[in-house]
Amino acid sequence: MANLNFNRVIIAGRLVADPEQRTTGNGTAVTSFRVAVNRRPTKNASADTPQSDFFTVVAWQGTAEFVTKYFHKGSSILVEGRLQERQWTDQQGQKRVSVEIVADNVYFVDSKSEAPNATKNEHRENAQPMAAANAALASSDLPPVVTASQLKSANKPDGYKFVDVTNSDDLPF
Repeated sequence: MANLNFNRVIIAGRLVADPEQRTTGNGTAVTSFRVAVNRRPTKNASADTPQSDFFTVVAWQGTAEFVTKYFHKGSSILVEGRLQERQWTDQQGQKRVSVEIVADNVYFVDSKSEAPNATKNEHRENAQPMAAANAALASSDLPPVVTASQLKSANKPDGYKFVDVTNSDDLPF
């Protein structure tokens, strides 16, 4: 049998509360937050009975700062990471175990107009320019954020054309 080790988790849901950022003794930023993920009702459950799972997520360094700065209670979020088990002994001497998701990548899901607790004017007044957001993302190894309007307005070299392909016979490969 092959030695197979794989630990990857992807969840998408809404933040249950505002993220909580702390700093370790050596100055490393760590943020923890909980994400509610809705489930489809089982066959035996009534359709109007909500079913959700709640996951604890921990983000470190640049990802921690990014989550704290741009996400709040009710924000939609997509998290890629890994499961990690943490063990400790509490003050009463009881052994405790916790399983949490350690975030490697965090992504926006809401558009600005869909974000909870924010009006369009709040987004215009409080949002940083996209370049500043990309700079914050660059320090956390996340892919840059590019809006559809930025793609449309991007400068293209002269003579650059899109080719419509109507059938697969037109493809060069």
